[in-house]
Amino acid sequence: MKKFLRHFALMFGAAPQKPEAADVTPAGKALMKFKKTPEQVKLRKELIAHEHEHPVYSSKWKYRRWVSIILLNLLFIISYWFDVQLVEGALTASRFVGFHMADLNGALQVMLAYKEVMLNLVIGTVTVVLAWWFVGGRAFCSWICPYHLLAEWAEWLHLKLVAMGWAKDHPFHRSLRAVLWFAFLALALVTGYTVFEFVNPVGIVSRALIYGPTIALLWVLFLLGIEVFYSRRFWCRYVCPIGLSYGITGAVSPLQVEYNLEKCLHEGECRKVCLVPHVLEVTKMGYASDAFEYIGADCTRCGMCIDACPQNALRFKLRGLDKII
Repeated sequence: MKKFLRHFALMFGAAPQKPEAADVTPAGKALMKFKKTPEQVKLRKELIAHEHEHPVYSSKWKYRRWVSIILLNLLFIISYWFDVQLVEGALTASRFVGFHMADLNGALQVMLAYKEVMLNLVIGTVTVVLAWWFVGGRAFCSWICPYHLLAEWAEWLHLKLVAMGWAKDHPFHRSLRAVLWFAFLALALVTGYTVFEFVNPVGIVSRALIYGPTIALLWVLFLLGIEVFYSRRFWCRYVCPIGLSYGITGAVSPLQVEYNLEKCLHEGECRKVCLVPHVLEVTKMGYASDAFEYIGADCTRCGMCIDACPQNALRFKLRGLDKII
């Protein structure tokens, strides 16, 4: 329970902390003691040096995600323009072969704005919640969200500019996202309008792809400009309440990213590529409390850490089963 609460606190902006000695299992203590022996320290340094000299790159999960985002959003476009009626609506609210589907965060705003619990929204939200509960974390962000794909390309450009000295990352406190989550819900309740949807780039991009572009895309371009020139992944890391809503939903998901302390060299390659690197603080020396750990609920399940880890210390796993995805 203590570990779960710690992961939950991380979602709301708490700083990662080393576990207290009493919370570390005997297996975790034995592994850490073994890793700190002179022979293992020397071996680890040699292995890390070899990795840097002979890097191995994998993009397996990245390209799978790209295909998923493109195909699922293309399904909305084809359904509308060719009147297939397989999927109706946009990502914020839709019907799939007759089943109502509603974004959790959007549904909360609508019901607060109208001060009414709407049956269709409840049905649609339950359908979506069950789906995202199974895959867990913020999987919507990395596997469905069209803005995430744009932001990923913007991040690539940002890192190029940083390497050339033409840009610098300006991080914000992660608790800003939690503050805005409550603020947007409060605004919906007080004003009677779903205020967040006016600035939500996910809905703007989704509707633009399906129904055609509008002037609202200028706001999306502005956000991408911030992410390219000023703050790496600004919207997804520090603002978007959608990710927080799904993180809460998938906190106890069957599908997890599992960390293997024994295999890890603690070189930090996984944290370099992670959208939310605070969830991978456990990979730092002394931060794991057991031989095997599940990565926190704020994880987007993007798989980039799995691609980046040369030692295969991270993997997708179904909780309670030794099933590797």
